[in-house]
Order: sequence, then C-alpha cells, then structure tokens
Amino acid sequence: MDQDADRLDALGAIGIARAFHYGGFKNRVIYDPGIKPNLLMTREVYKNNTAPTINHFYEKLLLLKDRMNTATGKRLATERHHFMQAFLDQFYHEWEGKA
Repeated sequence: MDQDADRLDALGAIGIARAFHYGGFKNRVIYDPGIKPNLLMTREVYKNNTAPTINHFYEKLLLLKDRMNTATGKRLATERHHFMQAFLDQFYHEWEGKA
C-alpha cells in the first residue's frame, strides 16, 4: 500500500537522515531539552512548527508504527521504530556526556 511505503520512508536510518536533513534546511536546532514535544498540534500548527528536530521524532515519526495498514508494513515499521528508539537512547546518552 502506498501509504505504508510513504510512512516507511520516514522511519529507520533513512528516516533519521531525512529528519536531520530537513531540520538543517529549516535552520532548526537539533535538540533543546527546554522545548518539549507538542503532541496536540493541529495540522496548521504542525506545518508551521519550528521546534528542534528531535521533537519531530515524538510529534510524528514514532507514531507511524501504529498507523500502518498491512502486516508487512507493520513488521517493517516495528523494526525501524526500534532502531529509531535505540538511536534516541544513544543520542541522549551522548548528550548527557555519558558516552
């Protein structure tokens, strides 16, 4: 299903690369612990969002796994979701100077 394919493109290693590429293009900071993700945005607010790139993981990317339509899409999305979660765990570990 095309919708699953589009969502899968936003997940995993390529999804991470795309998120940071777009965030850089928009001159967004990578991370600011003082700016929390907004999970209750309207579509218009989302389109005009200037929050840090890391917030985008919580505001959209990590939500995609549960929006897949096919069994194959769900399986692949789950794998990529876990990869993204591991990336975020490592990111915070390094951000806090623990690695």
